[in-house]
Amino acid sequence: MNAYIAVDMEGISGIVISEQLLHGRLFYQEARRQLVNDTNAVIEGALAAGAAEVLVVDAHASGFNFIYEELHPAAEYIMGGAHQQRFPFLEGADVMMLVGYHAMSGTANAVRDHTMSSASYQDITINGAPAGEIMIDAAIAGAHGVPVGLVTGDDKACAEGRSVLGDIETAQVKRALGRHAARMLSPQRARELLQAKAHRAVARVREFTPYTVTAPVRVRIRYNSTDLVDRMYFDGSACTKIDSRTVEYRGDTVLNALSTARLIQAYSAPGQADF
Repeated sequence: MNAYIAVDMEGISGIVISEQLLHGRLFYQEARRQLVNDTNAVIEGALAAGAAEVLVVDAHASGFNFIYEELHPAAEYIMGGAHQQRFPFLEGADVMMLVGYHAMSGTANAVRDHTMSSASYQDITINGAPAGEIMIDAAIAGAHGVPVGLVTGDDKACAEGRSVLGDIETAQVKRALGRHAARMLSPQRARELLQAKAHRAVARVREFTPYTVTAPVRVRIRYNSTDLVDRMYFDGSACTKIDSRTVEYRGDTVLNALSTARLIQAYSAPGQADF
């Protein structure tokens, strides 16, 4: 049984403010250690439940946030920001886990709510449904036939995960009080919870089904400013301007539509042609 773990940072235990999230910020180095400790707890839970292989991708910002020397020795890691795919080597995984995730843009009282980019995107929908990074990444996994079995983060992210994916495992490591505040578990309790929930996700792997998006796929993005839209070319088919800040992208598959929208780099799932 192979587990694939995608790790973001905003939903990691102990993280609540922007100074923890970016290179060069005041509390970034401390937050990196929290990131590694949470990740290692999830890896340990997956291994204890019988995972034969664990592959972890650093999916936050630069893709270079782990403290390499402190990572769990039994897993392998994808690091760096130049991925040709959002999730390389996803094919063949039996379950995906979304660790340290956050709620979608506009979610009330959620820690660091946004979708992909706070600077660029206000709202995103897929076939009319509001989409955050949990739905987007579950859809990418689903296009490869891989189900999501675990979402970890604050209470809003966990609720979003269950709303999108149904009866999956969730690990609530903090209760959000706003965009920059939360009620926290202690580090030890948070990591015990993460390990237990990862163990359950692997043990329940046969109960989960891949998240699928019905084709044709429409991805609609409301941008933060009109100039982001003004610079685009619209062909009226794959890319259509809806209003001064809204663009709709269409594709035959969810991967194609997300790629056209430049939310992911182009790549194909098994049995799909390159584009």
